Amino acid sequence: MLAEQQPGTFGPVLNFMHTTPRLSETPRAESGTLLVPQPRGFCAGVVRAIDVVRIALENLGAPIYVRKEIVHNRHVVSELAEQGAVFVDDLADVPSGAVLVFSAHGVSPAVRSEAIARNLRVIDATCPLVTKVHLEAVRYVRDGYMVILIGHRDHDEVVGTLGEAPGAIQLISSVEEADTVVAPDPERVAYLTQTTLSVDDTRDIIDRLRARFPALVGPGDQDICYATQNRQNAVKVIAARAQVILVVGARNSSNSNRLVEVAERAGTRAYLIESVAEVRPEWLAGCTRIGVTAGASTPDHLVTEVLEHLHRRGEFFAEHLTVVEEDVRFTLPRELTAGRIDDPVLPSGV
Repeated sequence: MLAEQQPGTFGPVLNFMHTTPRLSETPRAESGTLLVPQPRGFCAGVVRAIDVVRIALENLGAPIYVRKEIVHNRHVVSELAEQGAVFVDDLADVPSGAVLVFSAHGVSPAVRSEAIARNLRVIDATCPLVTKVHLEAVRYVRDGYMVILIGHRDHDEVVGTLGEAPGAIQLISSVEEADTVVAPDPERVAYLTQTTLSVDDTRDIIDRLRARFPALVGPGDQDICYATQNRQNAVKVIAARAQVILVVGARNSSNSNRLVEVAERAGTRAYLIESVAEVRPEWLAGCTRIGVTAGASTPDHLVTEVLEHLHRRGEFFAEHLTVVEEDVRFTLPRELTAGRIDDPVLPSGV
């Protein structure tokens, strides 16, 4: 069970402000350096989603049902499950009238409608930045645009966004697929992107689309979320110095996988690990400059365990590099702040 915590924390000791043990304060002879960037780990959307489940459990009691993983990290899911959260893939597995939390990745209007039909008491933990993409999709379709969504097929976020206007949104994942797009009216084409993609990847795809459709329109602000971009920028900074980078994150975490790709694109070897147990000595052989970071859904205690493991392997000192300060906070859903969750959750689609 979790120790008593304040909102925005996860795990018995560490929180999303990235507390890290003090290893060696100064380098020693033949010592190595652990390059630890900030920001890393939990973002505001993830903190909000986890807090939603925790507060619901505290105020309403178990069980609280959660559709899909609340965030893409099995350690988070397991710890919440121990407290009474029940994770389901299908709403048919949720008893009528029960409390249901939508995950941070969002859902389609069809799922919202099903929840209403089953008389479920819904708390929506969708990240506000994902909701922004949904609303943009609805607006473009209503204005008569064909929408091109840049994202990864079968990712929970993409499935939800596509559901806003089935048949009116075309999904692509690469520059090659951008070349296959057929638009009924080349003057009415809009694009949106999954929030957790690589900034560099989306730039190339958008450039190709714009070359093909000069009238292409898109969101005023890029859909790549601030946390995704900040963590990728931080990886670029340490990649310039590190011989190898360990990215702590889940296999199904899009933003964690993108961090590995960003490092490799910068010419630095990188490996995705879910925990310290997956660190392989041959990756680190001969390395004296090792980067350690984490995806946006990774608890910081997992990073700490990796740093402690590396410190035990040799004389390493930790160098913390703050690339950008993050002060983003998202308010809790109205269902929690209003003190009631029996209002219907209306479909948001077209």
